[in-house]
Amino acid sequence: MIPEDLAQIDLRSMQLLVTVHDTGSFSAAAAQMDVSQSTVSYTIERLRRAFGDPLFVRQGNSIAETDKCRDLVSHAREVVNRMLAIAVPVEFDPTTAQGGVTLSCNHHERFLLMPSFIAAMRRLAPNVVINILESAVNGKQQLKENIADIVLGPVRILGEGYFRRHIFSDHYSCVMDPGNALAKGEITLERFQEATHVAVTHNGQWQALYFSALRERDILLKPQLTLPSHDSLELMITGTDLVATIPNRLATAYAGRLTVRRFPIQIPIEIDMYWTERTHRSGLHRWARQLLADVARSQVPEKTARP
Repeated sequence: MIPEDLAQIDLRSMQLLVTVHDTGSFSAAAAQMDVSQSTVSYTIERLRRAFGDPLFVRQGNSIAETDKCRDLVSHAREVVNRMLAIAVPVEFDPTTAQGGVTLSCNHHERFLLMPSFIAAMRRLAPNVVINILESAVNGKQQLKENIADIVLGPVRILGEGYFRRHIFSDHYSCVMDPGNALAKGEITLERFQEATHVAVTHNGQWQALYFSALRERDILLKPQLTLPSHDSLELMITGTDLVATIPNRLATAYAGRLTVRRFPIQIPIEIDMYWTERTHRSGLHRWARQLLADVARSQVPEKTARP
């Protein structure tokens, strides 16, 4: 029977051991593998317990491997290299690719990116199934439970095993019926505070970033209407005194039907793409992530709200 400490050693631990050996430093290994130094220390300590050896000992300002460590690194390197070689996919061809890509995002990202992304996927990879989920605020859980392959949105998903790529930036603007008194002249914080507000809450689970920025200025908004998503926003605002504060790239789509004014505080909205180790090296998913980034770059140029 395999001892418990030894049974918990995984391939990533072996790779980290090899990296510490090759770099000669815990901090250098952490930087190379994009993990924290505490993760390196914890992993090496687990390996020490599993193999009953210190593995690395301090010598002045550097570390030196023990004899057992030298043997272990040799075996670990072979195992890691073999597994990586097995995992390398055959040359990926989107035109013949099978499988599926599940992407989780909300209305903002669906409206801006998904039409062009889906059109490109259908043209370039016609056999691939595309699944789009509502993320609300559950993106990290969807990744963790393998429900989604990609999460896209203004979220921060932290932790080992998650990867991130920036997609585009946005800021807030206000939209309102053209007959609204706020549609004329500059929107100051004072005028904004006195307005009648509608807020999008993603089924009550989300509060937009501008709320905290307002609280820092001792402004507490009490929306008169909350909506689960942006998709019915225009219908709810037209002909009323309601004002919605939403991402500018989404707001400009209403220009001509609703009045768009810049929100009085500059608050960046960073839209990032997240995925996990599970799909990190998958030929299909690597290609889909790059396609999504390319679509964002071409379809979402910098825009500003109309004055």
